[in-house]
Amino acid sequence: MQETSPSVVYIEVLELMNSSKKSKEAFLADESGAKVEGTGSGFLWDKFGHIVTNYHVVAKLATDQSGLQYFKVTVVDAKGNKITTEAKIIGFDPTYDLAVLKFDPQGKELTPALLGTSSNLHVGQNCFAIGNPYGYENTLTTGVVSGLGREIPSPNGQAIRGAIQTDAAINAGNSGGPLIDSYGHVIGVNTSTFTLKGSGMSSGVNFAIPIDTVLRTVPALIVYGTPYCNRY
Repeated sequence: MQETSPSVVYIEVLELMNSSKKSKEAFLADESGAKVEGTGSGFLWDKFGHIVTNYHVVAKLATDQSGLQYFKVTVVDAKGNKITTEAKIIGFDPTYDLAVLKFDPQGKELTPALLGTSSNLHVGQNCFAIGNPYGYENTLTTGVVSGLGREIPSPNGQAIRGAIQTDAAINAGNSGGPLIDSYGHVIGVNTSTFTLKGSGMSSGVNFAIPIDTVLRTVPALIVYGTPYCNRY
């Protein structure tokens, strides 16, 4: 799974304190005076700095009217050097719980994720979730594909059909990270888990958006900022 790790992105949603006179650039190096509103994961879509993640990871900033919130992303380049910089949201689709961020690679060579297909998955095959649960970067959890064709709720209340069910642990901060197969190919985007009521612990019933759905959705978000269906 070493091939996939460089493509995984750690995402922080930060809010500047009104009283602070520091610039955003200063906060990228030192977060004192900024409040962490949320964290999540994503993965590099291409070499141009596009990041795919879940809409619910970025929803607060997507609807922010204050101008005080921003994204801080951390990723490594092809040579293993860590890049920490600001990213902008350029498109999102709440119906499929998907969003695209963009950052400036600053001339660095990036390692995009290897994209697979979800059309030939079968129950029982091995899979792996990579993300940043609770801020622990590049955490790998293992499991199997437990079910296919599941229906889960989207952030706007509609149904996401065809979701992948897995027992690979998905915890807070894992959302938006890749679900990969044994060859390191992305087969889904980790998105949600059922928790045991009152415990906050995962029940082992976790879900990912199939990569074939992502492949149909993301190109339009990059070009237009909105889903293809919203343009007509």
